[in-house]
Amino acid sequence: MKMSEKRTSLAYQSLTEIPVQLIKQGSDIEELDLTHNKISDLRFLIDFPNLTTLILDHNGINSQVKLPEMSCLHTLWVNHNRISNLGTFISTLSKNCPKMKILSMMNNEAAPSYFNGGTYQQFIDYRYYVISQLPRLEILDDKKIEPNEREEALRIYRRSVSKPKRKQSLKKRASMENLGQSNLENGEHSNMDRVDERTTLEDTQ
Repeated sequence: MKMSEKRTSLAYQSLTEIPVQLIKQGSDIEELDLTHNKISDLRFLIDFPNLTTLILDHNGINSQVKLPEMSCLHTLWVNHNRISNLGTFISTLSKNCPKMKILSMMNNEAAPSYFNGGTYQQFIDYRYYVISQLPRLEILDDKKIEPNEREEALRIYRRSVSKPKRKQSLKKRASMENLGQSNLENGEHSNMDRVDERTTLEDTQ
């Protein structure tokens, strides 16, 4: 284990879990390198509240990985893992890592590219989605996010999210209009009935 005051490396150790002695010092560590291990559960990070950089290349991280809230984490590398469901994984990051600025997840099934058989369109769609969900992200994989790319990402995915709400609103409005029309018609029939009753009464008198 290589350790400085705030940086620690446990790379190439074939670890399935973090040593207890390191966890005891977790609050002092800001950068942690766990490259080439067998880590699949990240719940141990609850003991690393000040962690800003985490490198997990070549591990067993999947889409449903458990991740505690990491309010300081801004750099995450998860290249060469087992992440297959992009939506599930990014949702976890969006919820628990609000300051994420640098994310690299190359060579995962969920991150299609030329290197793993993905098409150019799949690659672009992947970037747009991730960018739209992580508002502070500055670098995705090995490429800086340009302003026009962010604008396009937000245009595409914010629109797709807002459409169902609009349809629901229109449906509700139509329902209210139908209800109002029904009440109006019932009211008209009621008034006509009163007129007929009054006319009948006068004729009788």
